[in-house]
Amino acid sequence: MKYQSNSAFNHLQADKVGVLITNLGTPDAPKKKQLKVYLREFLSDPRVVEVPRFIWWLILNLVILNIRPKRSAKAYSTVWTERGSPLMFHTQDQCASLRQRLQKVYGENIVVDFAMRYGSPSVDSVISDMLEKGVRKLIVLPLYPQYCASTTASTFDAVAASLNRKRWMPELQFINHYHDHPDYIQAVSDKIRAHWEQNGRADKLIFSYHGIPKRYLLNGDPYHCECHKTSRLVAENLGIDKEQFFTSFQSRFGREEWLKPYTDHSLKQFAVEGVKSVQVVCPGFSADCLETIEEIGIENRDYFLNAGGESYQYIEALNADDNHIDALAVILKPYLQAALSFTSNVSTRSELAKNLGAEK
Repeated sequence: MKYQSNSAFNHLQADKVGVLITNLGTPDAPKKKQLKVYLREFLSDPRVVEVPRFIWWLILNLVILNIRPKRSAKAYSTVWTERGSPLMFHTQDQCASLRQRLQKVYGENIVVDFAMRYGSPSVDSVISDMLEKGVRKLIVLPLYPQYCASTTASTFDAVAASLNRKRWMPELQFINHYHDHPDYIQAVSDKIRAHWEQNGRADKLIFSYHGIPKRYLLNGDPYHCECHKTSRLVAENLGIDKEQFFTSFQSRFGREEWLKPYTDHSLKQFAVEGVKSVQVVCPGFSADCLETIEEIGIENRDYFLNAGGESYQYIEALNADDNHIDALAVILKPYLQAALSFTSNVSTRSELAKNLGAEK
């Protein structure tokens, strides 16, 4: 293997601490061609679809990629804006705000950037750029509050694959969940309270999380438990009892059983049972995207109203809200303090290198 060198390296270059936030990713455009490229990368990940590779290759390339890109492009076109994909511009805003917040506290030797697990900017390209800037200690924070192998562990795979090709690997800290962090719980609770202040309360508050196959839970994935803990802690913060909130799972794919109860089925049933109003929040999504804006905001609203419900409201994700950025900064604080507590003597290192014949 040929290892990648840092072409910008200089022995006088100051050592920096990098903070990399990541999210799932988005196609480059709401078009069939771009969706096919994106879906191929996403659905080829063995962390996402745990099916024997040869069998899945046939299903993916002969069936799914010939049908789903067109459907997905139509869905994406309903949420695309002048700034592009919501997930992309919300993540850009989060990164910019977090960079400003951290550099104000810790100084210019903090490098903050973002990457997408699938699509652009890639994890490898961003890590390479950060190393070129002198990052020697890297803290990675996937913006998935609840750990799941399909998302969090997959991000680690991408980080590891990138570092596996680097000559000088930075010291690495990987934050794999924050589902019960008090500041995150407070940020979600405050978002709900703000919505209540403007719109009043509904009969039932529904916490909807992205689903995964039930088989993953049975094989030891803690995602299901962490989602329920987040719901419970937020409900306790809000002061509501078990009858006033409900936890469900959305975004099924394929024919096998996924985590239950399903959000769409539950909304229909609530309406039939006489629940007149619901408000839905998605604490597993750090930024609004196709699954929250279109699936929850539009598709599931129609299910509830068509089944007899009278009022349906979606509570937006935390996005780049100040409370969210504050929470992320607090989550990162102990990692940053540890990373910044040890610094190398750049002048001594440079002098020793020159004595050994280094040109820069």
